[in-house]
Amino acid sequence: MINPSQIQEAADRLWEADSRGEVCNPVRELIGTDDLEAAYKAQAINTKRKLDRGEAIVGYKVGLTSEAIQIQLGVDQPDFGVLTDITRIPNGGSMEASIILQPKIETEIAFVLDRDLGDRRPVMETLLDSISKATSCLEIVGSRIENWDIRITDTIADNASASHFVVADEFVNLEAIDLEGCSMEMTKNGETVSVGKGSACMGNPLNAALWLAQTMFDLNTPMKAGDLILAGALGSMSSVQSGDSFVATIDGLPSISVTFD
Repeated sequence: MINPSQIQEAADRLWEADSRGEVCNPVRELIGTDDLEAAYKAQAINTKRKLDRGEAIVGYKVGLTSEAIQIQLGVDQPDFGVLTDITRIPNGGSMEASIILQPKIETEIAFVLDRDLGDRRPVMETLLDSISKATSCLEIVGSRIENWDIRITDTIADNASASHFVVADEFVNLEAIDLEGCSMEMTKNGETVSVGKGSACMGNPLNAALWLAQTMFDLNTPMKAGDLILAGALGSMSSVQSGDSFVATIDGLPSISVTFD
């Protein structure tokens, strides 16, 4: 069993790396490669630090939705991270690439909950009763771990490698979207760098949303009305450098873009 002091040390290592703007060694050196509970406890320590300094939780991201990435990291399930208000970038906006450690970007579908999910463990029927609309999203990920040398416990403790995100302002009714068959294209400086479709995200992005809703319920932190869900990548990630401009399109959803200074 992992000692609480090791969990605290893992959280401190990641927090200090982010604060200094310098990468660190993997935290699996401290909490091992298999103890997901310890990794989420380390994540929670740093989430509390963010809340204590005035940030507010606006939703959650689902990671590791690709089967290939799960195989690479030796896991059979996704993970999740917390989104706070200060990490949202307006659609069409810009941000400094230098504030993100080892940045990458990917295109996703996002949902927002219309009502609380606290009464009982959600199933797909109750989830669909609580989600009526979707939109497009760009997730900007970053890793405090040097060279992205991560295993499952590293990325969970590191808030699922979350950094910033862009969500389109216009949401579209689910009935108007082919969530499984919709095509995605992301361009970087006008050149296509990623293509995919909805089924690349656990067969359907709603499957990722359901996994998250059930996991949060099991953790006694059921999701609430207004919570944003970034359901996971529809295609490969692209590296990010200062001066890059990205535009993403998903069939049936508004286009979305961001520029890095």
